[in-house]
Amino acid sequence: MTVQRPSAPVSTYRLQLNRDFTFDQASEILPYLAGLGITHIYCSPFLAARSGSSHGYDVVDYNSINPELGGEASFERFCATLRAEGLGLILDFVPNHMGVGKSDNRWWLDVLEWGEASPYSRYFDIDWSPQKRDLEHKILLPILGSTYGDALVGGEISLKFDCAGGHIDFWYFDHRLPLRPRDYPTVLGKLREIAILADAFDPAGEAGPPKPPCVERRAADRLKRALAIAASDPEIARAINEALARWQGRRGDPSSFAPLHDLLEQQAYRLAYWKTAADEINYRRFFDIDELAGIRMDRLEVFRDAHELVGRLVAAGKLQGLRIDHVDGLADPQRYLRRLVAFAAALAPRGDDGRRLRPYIVVEKILARDETLPPSWPVSGTTGYDYLALANGLFIDAAGDAKLQRYFSRFAGIDLDLGQEIHTCRRFVVERSFASELTYLVNGLVEIAETDWFTRDFTRKRLRDALGEIVAGFAVYRTYVTERGSSDADRAAIDAAIAAARARWVGTDREVLDFLHALLTLDIARSNPRHYEAEKDKILRFVARFQQYTGAIAAKAIEDTLFYRVVPLASANEVGSSPSHPVTTIDEFHAAAAARLAAHPLGLLASATHDTKRGEDTRARLNALSEMPDEWGQRAARWHIYNRALCGEANGEPAPSLRDEYFLYQSIVGTWPMQAGTVLRSSEQRRAYVERLKAYAIKSSREAKIETSWVAPNLAYEEAYSRFIGLIFDNPRESRFIDSVLRFLPRVRRLGAFNSLGQLVLKATAPGVPDFYQGAEFWDLSLVDPDNRRRVDYGARIAALAALDFTSASARWREGWLKLWITRRLLALRKRAPGLFASGAYEPVVVTGPAAKSILAFRRQNETEILVIVVCRLIGDRILGDMTRFWPGAGFLAPTQLEGIPSGCWVDQLSDLVVDARENCISLGAALSNLPVAVLRAEANAERR
Repeated sequence: MTVQRPSAPVSTYRLQLNRDFTFDQASEILPYLAGLGITHIYCSPFLAARSGSSHGYDVVDYNSINPELGGEASFERFCATLRAEGLGLILDFVPNHMGVGKSDNRWWLDVLEWGEASPYSRYFDIDWSPQKRDLEHKILLPILGSTYGDALVGGEISLKFDCAGGHIDFWYFDHRLPLRPRDYPTVLGKLREIAILADAFDPAGEAGPPKPPCVERRAADRLKRALAIAASDPEIARAINEALARWQGRRGDPSSFAPLHDLLEQQAYRLAYWKTAADEINYRRFFDIDELAGIRMDRLEVFRDAHELVGRLVAAGKLQGLRIDHVDGLADPQRYLRRLVAFAAALAPRGDDGRRLRPYIVVEKILARDETLPPSWPVSGTTGYDYLALANGLFIDAAGDAKLQRYFSRFAGIDLDLGQEIHTCRRFVVERSFASELTYLVNGLVEIAETDWFTRDFTRKRLRDALGEIVAGFAVYRTYVTERGSSDADRAAIDAAIAAARARWVGTDREVLDFLHALLTLDIARSNPRHYEAEKDKILRFVARFQQYTGAIAAKAIEDTLFYRVVPLASANEVGSSPSHPVTTIDEFHAAAAARLAAHPLGLLASATHDTKRGEDTRARLNALSEMPDEWGQRAARWHIYNRALCGEANGEPAPSLRDEYFLYQSIVGTWPMQAGTVLRSSEQRRAYVERLKAYAIKSSREAKIETSWVAPNLAYEEAYSRFIGLIFDNPRESRFIDSVLRFLPRVRRLGAFNSLGQLVLKATAPGVPDFYQGAEFWDLSLVDPDNRRRVDYGARIAALAALDFTSASARWREGWLKLWITRRLLALRKRAPGLFASGAYEPVVVTGPAAKSILAFRRQNETEILVIVVCRLIGDRILGDMTRFWPGAGFLAPTQLEGIPSGCWVDQLSDLVVDARENCISLGAALSNLPVAVLRAEANAERR
């Protein structure tokens, strides 16, 4: 029996698909997710991706289903199960980039083969005329593991013939590099065995004038077909391979590789050592990842070819929504989104009323604390990082956070200046990771400046300096200035960045900054219309690429550098969070919730994603450190003393560094299993836990880019750091460090669990659509990817769901049963009253009494229903009750109450507790006697329990 699916999600559940968790395996858990109360499955990218991909963001073919996930047949079974369970499907779609290199992207291989003549050369964001003359009309391919000369004379680059396809390619390990077709006759030579093919291809320039690309392609296709047919004869295939072998040089004789080098030089690409990418790569990348090339989704033909399969899935009713990945990487997000919405709406099936069902579309967009989604974007909202940062800040104590800043500085021996650290990190990635992109921008800027009398004296160096400072001063990911104009928000962001650059500018030529301000805002169209009209295309292209650039800098400088360097409270360092504004007040939360209800009531509310720096419950537990900063500071200092003798050395410096050591202790406290003894009782579990910590520690240190890095790994430091982690867990039963950790854990673990339930209830009841990351219905004590992509034990969750009641859930809270119970109750409530949560009013509830600042309360209401939501936060030392019970009661809240509540019986939808509202007040001591959270519903005939 097929269940009717809701048109818009009431809740979403993220599934990370890969070859170890395919469509068929996902299908098996869909009945469980439907029983939990989920309405839409939100899948990681499932279009064809790079072989072995664990995430799917390296798409190589937009128009086929990933065969490693089971292919078309498995996908069809998945869709059939979705329909049977009444579940919708949302696809994580990647419009900004594709996986390149290797041998699996047809578009990219065509560009390598034909260069600018390829019909796909305009699909990728390639600079065919870079400043480096040797790259004119070529693509730099930084794929070599050594210098080009070493790879060449080492015999690592060779020519090979594909008998089935009839084509000839260079190969560098698993990288296929097509030979330019006009070189086939040269490479094959005068082979008697294939002389009959001489007329199949007439190289341009050898017999008459150059042929049009389409003519040359047809000739090349004929040649390849003929070669494939001829090569079916083993003798001919042998002769072809022998001809190719003659191009290979002889080991120990470098000059013998000259013919192969000369042939490579004729191709539309230039092979290079991977370390050249940061300075010279001439195609736009996803961040600084060479294997992910940016595509020109602003071109209509690219949009058409990239969305063909998605369109079919929407039209067939198999796909109800899209999550748009990295929307800030697009040249013009607004134009893309409007095109996408119109495209999807035109194809969507019709509902019972005859109207087409509007597909649900959200965007992955990182918003600064005071930034809003552009109102002109026709989407339902963001994927929820802005909400995550806001909700997380509720559980950070401001005074405690300030103390933690001091303790971190003291422990690490640094004088922390956050503003300077942010600037340092931004300039670091500008100059080290994205120098080639900056060079591209400077080249365009020089061309624009040199064509005007008033700006031609600006030197290349000063223009580069100015651009670097402006980028370093950006407080938002990017602006959205186009020929259509700039918004007030755009102008404010540019003004602030220019002002920051002025404050750091050295020299008298401040006119450079004025010139850039006029360009980035397009004020030049008014201030210098002659210059603007003459260089309009170049100016608009420069502005578009600059805006794509600033987003990449923000992500790498803040999320992937600063967040691993400045770690006084690691849980505050989260995607979407502001390092200078980690705390959220109750009033700020209320204001943001009301604004979301007005603008994007169906935006996603996330508490963890595949990209977050740590699991939602790891973060919630670490937030509790802000409630006990003094004890934490003392513990961390004591642990350093205990473990000092175990520290190693690398290149004359301690390993780990004090900064890394401080970060490690937070990671241990945050991720130690809820059932603490498992790490001690089982050597296998301890080994697995220690290996997780080691992998995370090395990744974190590389991201910080101080002691080691991805580009230049300091292997001696990494080995010493890993050894240190192993040693501190080597003999846990006799370790003063482990004993101290275990004594500290019970309190921080319980406070963290209270925070976890609070963020769960807020996510499920605030305006928006709650998003659940796979497996997080139990405690999610994971770290950053790939740790958060570990296999989920769905068997344990299915068994728990079948056996749940409130008593057993409370008793087995350490196993995650209580979190699962509350999740199911909240989702059932949302499914029963979807209209209340989609459009019902949101109103703060007045809290009075001595603990008022520890309570966040609000009302959701429509014409037929009213709910009052209550969440405890920052309760610290007030909880000193029975340590054998999860929640020892809230006697300390007895004098604190909710006001403005209609008198009568109210039932907590989480525990079935009945409380009375008298004289329009509810005592929080009564309302929170079972749990640190409550969702109260007015009921006339409530039965007391």
